[in-house]
Amino acid sequence: MSQTRLQLDKIDPTPQQQYLNRRSFLRKLGYGSLIAAGAGVTGHGVVDAKTSQHEALQPGLDSHEILKRFSAPRNKKYDLDIKLTDELVAATHNNFYEFLPGQAGNLWRITENFTIDPWTIEVTGRCRRPRKFDIEDLFTLPGLDHEERTYRFRCVEAWAMDVPWTGFELNKLMAKVEPLSDAKFVRFVTVNRPQQMPGLRSTQGTYPWPYFEALRMDEAMHPLTLMVTGVYGRPLPRQHGAPFRVIVPWKYGYKSPKSIVKIELLSRQPKTFWETMQPDEYPFLSNVNPNVPHPRWSQAFERVIGTRVRRPTQIYNGYAKEVAQLYV
Repeated sequence: MSQTRLQLDKIDPTPQQQYLNRRSFLRKLGYGSLIAAGAGVTGHGVVDAKTSQHEALQPGLDSHEILKRFSAPRNKKYDLDIKLTDELVAATHNNFYEFLPGQAGNLWRITENFTIDPWTIEVTGRCRRPRKFDIEDLFTLPGLDHEERTYRFRCVEAWAMDVPWTGFELNKLMAKVEPLSDAKFVRFVTVNRPQQMPGLRSTQGTYPWPYFEALRMDEAMHPLTLMVTGVYGRPLPRQHGAPFRVIVPWKYGYKSPKSIVKIELLSRQPKTFWETMQPDEYPFLSNVNPNVPHPRWSQAFERVIGTRVRRPTQIYNGYAKEVAQLYV
């Protein structure tokens, strides 16, 4: 399976002190005073001269045995012909509503006290061998060999980044529980700790917490769908969704849930978080498509965070050769 490649060799990383403000960016694109109820755009991505690189990039896990496993071998099949997004820029430009709805720039500071060890992921539902996996399981079980892949990441808010994730194919975890033939969908549920997540406390009664997302079984089992344990050669920082998240690179970012605690295999299509809130704006599939605008803004172009690059959005985020057949 060949990796679709971009020919954009001149992208320079942004200096650490540059401000990454999506509100300003969206105004420049003519989106006016866009405030997405399902995707806030205020105060994003502030990286100032006082930002401590050590603090912002601090891995979520501190287990010596796990840290020794980084970095994982890079799978060159997924290399992109572009410069990767600067690590500090990516670490300080995050949507994680459970901590700070619509205020992503300082998110890494607010996640400091988020406890991620111990951690378990329960896999249940329509499978022969439901079980719970702890952190050590997902790093040591046979068949869950970690590798690094560089993926394009596209937010529904029209910004993008190019990131080296570490992890393993989600289908390998599914094989451990042996899905039944009537398992047609995979539902993800994320952690719900109001005492550690101020966004949960401030939005109780507004959002249907905990966060939940879902994929069709063929999407979840696709080789591109990654169970992610790290980024930039180190364990995931908390603001990236430590200790475990999923990345589905041909879909908008909210289809890649963070800090997962439960995976359910279902026979019927479930609702998803943003679909429950605004079904006309955030449908179940949510594949990246430049020809299908969001009801309140265009998806034809994307802004690469940390750069001055504004590039055309690619169908399926550039992964059409790999996934278009899923939607025929």
